[in-house]
Amino acid sequence: MSDRCVAHLDMDAFYVSVELRRRPELRGRPVIVAGRGPRAVVTTASYEARRFGVGSAMPAARARRLCPDAVVLEPDFTHYRDTSRSVMTIVRSHLETVEVVGLDEAYLELTGLAAPYAAVRLIAREIRAQTGLGCSVGIGPSKLVAKVASDAEKPNGFLALTREQACERFGSSPPGLVPGIGPKTAERLKALGIGTLAQLAAMGPEELAARFGPRFGIELVRRARFEDQTPVTEVRKVISESREVTFDHDITELAQLEPVLERLVERLCDALTAQGRQGRTIGIKVRLDDFSTHTRSRTLSAPVASVDRVGPIALELLRRFNAPRPVRLLGVRLAGLEAAGQTAADQLTLAF
Repeated sequence: MSDRCVAHLDMDAFYVSVELRRRPELRGRPVIVAGRGPRAVVTTASYEARRFGVGSAMPAARARRLCPDAVVLEPDFTHYRDTSRSVMTIVRSHLETVEVVGLDEAYLELTGLAAPYAAVRLIAREIRAQTGLGCSVGIGPSKLVAKVASDAEKPNGFLALTREQACERFGSSPPGLVPGIGPKTAERLKALGIGTLAQLAAMGPEELAARFGPRFGIELVRRARFEDQTPVTEVRKVISESREVTFDHDITELAQLEPVLERLVERLCDALTAQGRQGRTIGIKVRLDDFSTHTRSRTLSAPVASVDRVGPIALELLRRFNAPRPVRLLGVRLAGLEAAGQTAADQLTLAF
């Protein structure tokens, strides 16, 4: 049996829960957080709205049809980020190694603690006491077991499983339950007659190699068996940041796209300047009305983060692309991020 002990802490319906702190009169009602445009998608939904079939990433228009009595709120990501920082500050005040993987979730390294379960219960109580927000916790010998366990008994869940218990409990579940097995892979597995994790776990990696390649074939079987040695890392390295917008109506004229791109560049550069980061690769993303997605980029010799350096290059990339069809989405990205003022010598030192 593994001596490792890892927890996955996942805030329950985070964005909705944050909104309900500001609007307590909406508690108990179906609430959807989504944009207002015709192409907006659901960010998240309260559990009352989920009972009607509303889910994250669903088109907002469909969500409104499924749950016409729902209250729809526009997302406020600045507020969500501030609340997330408060939550993670509480978590870090109790533990040395915390891997934040989103605004609303984190992996916690518990190995070596005398009373790991009690430690996480205390953290969950403090989060609720200080922020009014609830969370679900999964505990296991790996990040994989902990992640699946935290999803199993939401909201306010607390589930600890060994690897063997996870195999038994989720064996009849579809492979897509496990992180890393996406819808397309699940469809390919189903076409092979593999519809459950137990069936996938029983496969020999060589049987899957012809379809998925030897490396991914082995990984699929490992995930189905809940075998995972991925470490909990305290710092998640973010190597790029972007800003993008989906238009309510397709745009055909470059003259209309350029000011939009300029505003996106301003938002991106303001955020990076506030974070004290800069990058070397400037890129744009264009999604056309046929849903094809195109990217263009240029890498500079020195890192930048200012509007006057990023903007002209982004605009040039957009003009050179010269979209052949109406544009549905436009974005800008800065990659190869590093701390502002970091020198080549610093980079060599950090590499060791």
